[in-house]
Amino acid sequence: MKLSGITFKEESKIDLLELFEKTLDDDGYIVEIDNVNQRVLTPKGEEIHISEWAGVIKGSETFVKSDAFSLMEIAKKIE
Repeated sequence: MKLSGITFKEESKIDLLELFEKTLDDDGYIVEIDNVNQRVLTPKGEEIHISEWAGVIKGSETFVKSDAFSLMEIAKKIE
């Protein structure tokens, strides 16, 4: 299995979110840029705070949390 990605500074997260037409709400959760009341969910239905965001799965708009369990689960799926 090969995992690859890029590492970016914390302040770059907002720029990256905008590429996916996302932004942050007042509480720091990732939301749709055209509907700030609609929070982005992980595949498990969890809301994602900017501090927990690990990235987006290649070729999709699946947002992933940065906790070990979420990262292991994604690694298993892309094997």
